[in-house]
Amino acid sequence: MYVSETSVRVRYGETDQMGYVYYGFYAMYYEVARVESLRQLGLSYKELEAMGVMMPVLENHSTYLAPARYDDLLRIVTTLREKPGVKIRFEYEIFNESNTLLHRGETLLVFVDKLTNRPRRPPQPMLDVLAPYFK
Repeated sequence: MYVSETSVRVRYGETDQMGYVYYGFYAMYYEVARVESLRQLGLSYKELEAMGVMMPVLENHSTYLAPARYDDLLRIVTTLREKPGVKIRFEYEIFNESNTLLHRGETLLVFVDKLTNRPRRPPQPMLDVLAPYFK
């Protein structure tokens, strides 16, 4: 299992009239967390794309437990519980500065060959950096 953490500060433009983070921005927070999670492994999305791999989202699930608010510093814990195959599932937990769990989410992505637009296995460099976490 691989776990990483990243932080995001809620910007004013991400909130609604109630001062809560607008629900649509959680998907953006997931994307930030995914990108940074891979970067912490030493592999960037940009490098994956250069290897001819795209990773479109197939599923996006959210559970709202409590509102995040303007200027909150959010801590996003990203977890990969399973070694990726043709698909990769990311789980997210979002906490505020008081360590209150505000949100749970999950995304399922598929590895797609950029040239053929067909599903494929993850590139070997990705499997290599994840191998120590899935023995």
